[in-house]
Amino acid sequence: MPDVHASQGRRAGAPTIDHRADRADRELRPAYYAAGRGGWRAWWTLLHPPYTAWHLGYVVIGAALAPQVYLDRLIATVLAFFLAVGIAAHALDELQGRPLGIRIRSSVLIAASVAGLAGALALGIVGVTRIGWVLLPFMVIGPLLVVAYNAELPEVAHSDLGFALAWGAFPVLTGYVAQAQALTAVAVLAAAAAVALSWAQRALSTPARLMRRRVIRLQGSIALADGQTGPIDRRTVLAPLEQALRAMSWGVVLLAAAMAVARLA
Repeated sequence: MPDVHASQGRRAGAPTIDHRADRADRELRPAYYAAGRGGWRAWWTLLHPPYTAWHLGYVVIGAALAPQVYLDRLIATVLAFFLAVGIAAHALDELQGRPLGIRIRSSVLIAASVAGLAGALALGIVGVTRIGWVLLPFMVIGPLLVVAYNAELPEVAHSDLGFALAWGAFPVLTGYVAQAQALTAVAVLAAAAAVALSWAQRALSTPARLMRRRVIRLQGSIALADGQTGPIDRRTVLAPLEQALRAMSWGVVLLAAAMAVARLA
């Protein structure tokens, strides 16, 4: 385990601080995919591309498991989730304390969240008219999840389980129902798998965000059984967390793409 007070064990003198490493530590971006604070880079960062793609991958996986896949329904469902989550949810999240520190005015973020939810609802209404009332609960629950999660009301909505159900199980079930117009054991099992993956995502991303956005400095060392020692800092703690997140996001997206090609080819 890292010893954040390792310098106290030295016998004499003040601890030596590498100011270049300290400065680089302070300058970590708010997310590994963050591109910049202003212009188009701010919007790229706001979209959280790896996580948005991961979330949309669940929609595609759910749709691809249905007995028959309709391309127009799949496109509409993916677009609705992109508007509701990729744009609206992330804009609302940035309004809560500015965790990404990007230069987009609050009024613009509010407009983006309203437009995103309105677009998703419009697509949901069209879906209900064409597919049936079976979509209505999903059309209602979706926007409620976006607002409840970002407002942390109720608190369970922002818990690990709430995150896994809202951003893992829900898109899988919606994608399936939009195609099959019913729920089956196949959809429920796939949703359970998405819950497990989303729970793992949360377990990795929570400490990663803490390291990047709140920790100022982490200094320490690790001692191995053979007597070797090595330094520990924020970057060494972040590396395995974010490598796993990158791999998992690509894995879900590629799996979704493979399933879609297999069903639509």
